[in-house]
This record gives sequence, structure tokens and C-alpha cells, in this order.
Amino acid sequence: MTYENQATFGLGTGLYTVPDISSILNLPQPKVRRWLKEYWNNQFAGHHQQPFSSGSGSELVTNFYTLIEFFAFYQLRQEGVTTQKIIKAHNVLSETFETQYPFAKSNIFTDGRHVLFTGKVGEIIKADETLQITIKEVFEPFCKKIDFNKNNLAERFFPLGKDHSIVIDPKRQFGQPVIGTTNILSESVFNLFRGGEPVEVIQRLYDLTQAQVKDAISYHQHAA
Repeated sequence: MTYENQATFGLGTGLYTVPDISSILNLPQPKVRRWLKEYWNNQFAGHHQQPFSSGSGSELVTNFYTLIEFFAFYQLRQEGVTTQKIIKAHNVLSETFETQYPFAKSNIFTDGRHVLFTGKVGEIIKADETLQITIKEVFEPFCKKIDFNKNNLAERFFPLGKDHSIVIDPKRQFGQPVIGTTNILSESVFNLFRGGEPVEVIQRLYDLTQAQVKDAISYHQHAA
């Protein structure tokens, strides 16, 4: 089977180190490193025979889709779905959607016990080998922070939510957090604030709104 979106690392896909993922998703670095090794580079990569990261040590990097999968994985674990069921679902859904990154698709759901996805005719299909139809009240814990393209694949992530201006877009600034539709790195704004510059001065310097400056400050304070 040929999978879409094979692992690539570079322009347009974002470049994320373990500290980057930890900061963006507010997860402990040891957990991120362990998950990347145990699940993506061992379990999932073995199933796909494709790598999910490049480099090693401090130079280990992955791409935007893996970042989103980390977020989805974390949300599923928070909802009480076991690691074994998540791995099983990842493998089944990869084959169903013909993608290496099924958890970066918009039609992933959970009922707290099974990982579910929307079938072609609109039913909710349970992600196991039997693919039995399971009609349940479900919710999308991670879709609220993600924009998806016409192929239902994640293309932008809003770590503070869509009502705030911080955006993770792999097509801008190598996927590092930027402000709104600009290419201004949120870290640049935060560094000025941390250096003692008033919000009003930063606003004028970058031609930003007060809300945008405060979002950048809030995001990096939260990630610290």
C-alpha cells in the first residue's frame, strides 16, 4: 500500500525538536522523547516502514504532522483510551486512510473507550479489525485547536485556541509560533517584553494590536 504524506523534514513541513514539541504542547521533555522513541519510531515506524524523525540526540527533529499526532495522542490518553488501543487504532486507521499520519486527520473521535473515525457514509466506525459500526455521542477534543485543509489533514495549530493569535504553521518560519497572519515570531515579541520593553512600545514596533502582544507574552510564559 502506498501511503500519502510520507515523512519529510524541511521547508513547508516544519522542523520540531523535542524541546519545541514540549514547549508547544506543554508536555514534559522526557515524556515527549520517550513517546517519540517508543511509539512513533518503534511501533508506528515499524508498521509503516517509514521514519517519523531525523537526526539524533539534540539534533533529533520531526515534522508538523507528528506534532499534531502527539497532541491527538495526548488528548486520547486524557480521555482514558489505553495506549494499546491507540496503537491498534493508529495502525488500522493508517491503512483505512492510506496515510502515515491518521491522527492528523480531522475525522478522528473518541468515546473514552475506543478510537473512532467517520466513515465515508457518515457512520461512526470503531477503529479495530472488525470495523464495526458504533453509533455514539462523541466529541473532538483536539479539533478545536486545529485548522484542516480540504483533504481533512491538519495544516495549522492554535496552541492557545482559535480565539487567540498564536499560530503554528509549517509553511511559515519553519513552523515556529508566529502571530496571526504575520511572519513575526512570538518569541521575538516575548524577548522584548522580557527585556523590559512596555507592551505599547512593542505594539508600535511590530504594528500589532495589544491583544496580539499579550497573546505572545501569555503563550511563552505558559510554555516556560
